[in-house]
Amino acid sequence: MTMTETIRADLVARLAELEARASAIETELREPLAADSEEQATEMEDDEALAGIENVALREIAAIRAAIARIDAGRYGQCVTCGEDIAPARLEAQPEATLCIACASEREQ
Repeated sequence: MTMTETIRADLVARLAELEARASAIETELREPLAADSEEQATEMEDDEALAGIENVALREIAAIRAAIARIDAGRYGQCVTCGEDIAPARLEAQPEATLCIACASEREQ
């Protein structure tokens, strides 16, 4: 199995995990609030935290889907800004990376 195939398999597994987690959070968020107003306040705070976690998961899901699409299109590992190859070590650390380290550093400044 090539490095790209391994990364793709890992991304697909991570995607399934995140989708299951996001689905569970969505189910939890749809639960009706308790009748007691004190419990409602606590549940609303919990729901706000869960919504934040769900948003992070949904962003990661989108990034992973995009990475899988780049793999399938044969464009994986190419910087979307400059077109240069993204270092294998960077892809290993962040498989959904879209920028080479130079472009990522420039964007951060």
